Amino acid sequence: MLDNEKVKIESATFRRLLEHLRQNPDVQNIDMMNLANFCRNCISKWYVAEAEKIGEKLTYEEARVIIYGMSYSDYKAKYQKEATKEQLEKFNERKTEK
Repeated sequence: MLDNEKVKIESATFRRLLEHLRQNPDVQNIDMMNLANFCRNCISKWYVAEAEKIGEKLTYEEARVIIYGMSYSDYKAKYQKEATKEQLEKFNERKTEK
């Protein structure tokens, strides 16, 4: 497989992942963090970091719009639920395990 083809496949796969996350806003970031140790915000940070590597200037908030498909404040108001006690306990346990 040529590098160009690989990049096209990886790009399409990433776009598909973003679309899947946008179509499933019921999957809360804290659940993603607790299960997979990353969430939409992590992907936003990775996006900024990779942009910087190639000399592109992108703010964290701009990356969030790309990842969430809307501003983070709009996403939070529309989809984010208050974390339960159990979710927060699990999240904090993971943080202390590191």
